[in-house]
Amino acid sequence: MRSPRPPALQLFSYDWDRSAFEACAQRVRFDHAGFDLFSFPSQVGLLGFDLDRFTDRLVRRARRRGWQAVVSHHEQFGALAAALLAERLGLPGTAPDAVIACQHKLHARRVLERVAPEATVPCEPLPVAYGEPIPAGLDYPCFAKPVKAAFSVLAREVADREALSALTRFGWAELWIIRRLVEPFERVARRRLPEAGTAHRMMLEQPVQAPQYNLDGFVAKGQVHLLGVVDAIMYPGTQAFMRWDLPSRLDPAVQARALDVARRFLEAVRFEHGCFNMEFFHDPASDRLTVIEFNPRLASQFGDLYRRVLGLDPHSLSLTLALGGGPSDEPRQEPTAGASASFVFRAFDASQVPAMPGRAQQAAFAARFPDGMLLPMPKQGAGLAREFKWLGSHRYGVMHLGGRDEADLRRRCEEACNLLGWPLPYADAWTVDAQGLPRLRSQPGTGWPHREPVLRA
Repeated sequence: MRSPRPPALQLFSYDWDRSAFEACAQRVRFDHAGFDLFSFPSQVGLLGFDLDRFTDRLVRRARRRGWQAVVSHHEQFGALAAALLAERLGLPGTAPDAVIACQHKLHARRVLERVAPEATVPCEPLPVAYGEPIPAGLDYPCFAKPVKAAFSVLAREVADREALSALTRFGWAELWIIRRLVEPFERVARRRLPEAGTAHRMMLEQPVQAPQYNLDGFVAKGQVHLLGVVDAIMYPGTQAFMRWDLPSRLDPAVQARALDVARRFLEAVRFEHGCFNMEFFHDPASDRLTVIEFNPRLASQFGDLYRRVLGLDPHSLSLTLALGGGPSDEPRQEPTAGASASFVFRAFDASQVPAMPGRAQQAAFAARFPDGMLLPMPKQGAGLAREFKWLGSHRYGVMHLGGRDEADLRRRCEEACNLLGWPLPYADAWTVDAQGLPRLRSQPGTGWPHREPVLRA
């Protein structure tokens, strides 16, 4: 007997996406495609990957499976692949050209300069290819980042020409990875948005020192809607995320201004359907709001926070949009927390990478925090070294928790950290050393700080 659930496709769906969409399984019958960039052997799918050939194969498969929706919140390949496939199949989705316009960070900056000049900063392309000598005459300090990337890879402030040269000097293996991560996007963008120029380069921006935020929203039938704003909390002295907090502490009037900027940009790039995320700074002293970038998909890591605090499931909403529905078709549940956070555990020194929690510890965590989510992310060898270079730190785990309020959330986080043997992701647990690197203060109960490297899984 045929299932009454309509068939749908998830693309490049892992970690937060895979677990969140599992809760939607009673609504649709999911198929999957894509590969995981962060696990072996799945990541060998990067070899020779081409978005057009990938889409062609899925079109042929769609004739057999009869998909009625396609969803993806994967920044590197999934969002664009889903847009291309939805266009080919005549399904609701974000226009591919709008996805490209958002993901090509230099082009997006030029659009923003035109429609919201008050919310942008001066920028320019780095006029050399990867690994070529850095020209003289550039202004420092500056913020350097790839024109096309994800997860803040290779994005950081550099103080001088020597620092920029070090950031853009790659071995053959690094160059191989970078080119294969960018080339699938480059081929599609070259055909559909040629005025954007190549994505195989870096760009330089004027640095901004201010608190950072994320505005999450969606567009349905051309109308822009706000989901909420999540606060980004950094490790002291760094641009590395330590937590994302919900609800936001940002003044609602500033949130409304941010939404207006997002609306102007999205209209300019003809983003008329789907979820989006806008990263931005707000300086409380000058009251200036500055856009960092637009992401043409749901910020998956925050979906769980909204479910806890607002009772709204953004992943379910994204599926509703992909099926042709709107916000009125998406029910809200009773919130389970007054405050929630995505805690990001990082090491800034390869000699102080903590052990991953064993099975007993993970079982104890699950028993003590049945509402919790724990994602250990161990790396070692070349992968660990590359992460330190590309990100300036090693993200070895993420934990989600909720609490009655901020104080209760912190208390629960402290208890979980003691159980896991991981350091507390709150600024007052850290200090900054003479080199400007975060150093953990003595933290009873966790065995920190470690004196030897512990790299085992």
